[in-house]
Amino acid sequence: MSVTDLENIHTNSVKIESIRERADSCTDCDLAKTRTKVVFGTGNVNKKLVLVGEGPSAADNHLGLPFIGPAGDMLQEVLIANDITRSDLWLTNIIKCRAAATTGHNSKNRPPKATEIKACAKWLDSELTIIQPKVILCLGSTAAKVLIHSRFRITEERGQWFTNTYYAPYAIATYNPAYVLRQEGHKYESMRNIVIEDIAKAIEKLHQSEEIPKTTLF
Repeated sequence: MSVTDLENIHTNSVKIESIRERADSCTDCDLAKTRTKVVFGTGNVNKKLVLVGEGPSAADNHLGLPFIGPAGDMLQEVLIANDITRSDLWLTNIIKCRAAATTGHNSKNRPPKATEIKACAKWLDSELTIIQPKVILCLGSTAAKVLIHSRFRITEERGQWFTNTYYAPYAIATYNPAYVLRQEGHKYESMRNIVIEDIAKAIEKLHQSEEIPKTTLF
């Protein structure tokens, strides 16, 4: 690795930590009033594979890390099935604070509102601008609607490659682990295997995009 590469790695790490610190004090939408912690992205800022989910869960909100709890355990399993870990990618969400609907003493995750997505867009933009990913894997339709196209339908377009997105030359979507966990029996096993296969596609595409064309002197 060259000196320039090492300098770029250090620079990216410094930049992302600066963004994280600013996001920690964000009050641009009402989710700031109900959050416990801002859940910023995590992983390796110098890797070119980025996974993007919808938003933090209750466990994420408590610990300040994305994909903790049952959905995080499942994500870890499907990554390991592809011989990678969180250190081989950057993992983040469309919004950085938990969106929840509260009834009495109970709260349940809900899809983020358009205003919340808009208010949080600058943090995701900063992450992706620094990382400059070659492959983005959207976990669920909410992320796909933001990063691929606004009318994305997960049942029809999951597993398809999109090459005209703003942040990466290649983008694809799969099911969100939280959604898969709500399925039962054969449907659960089928969807879990699909997520494993889609992650494999993303890894293969990343390797293809990083290949240097071979040339000869003669």
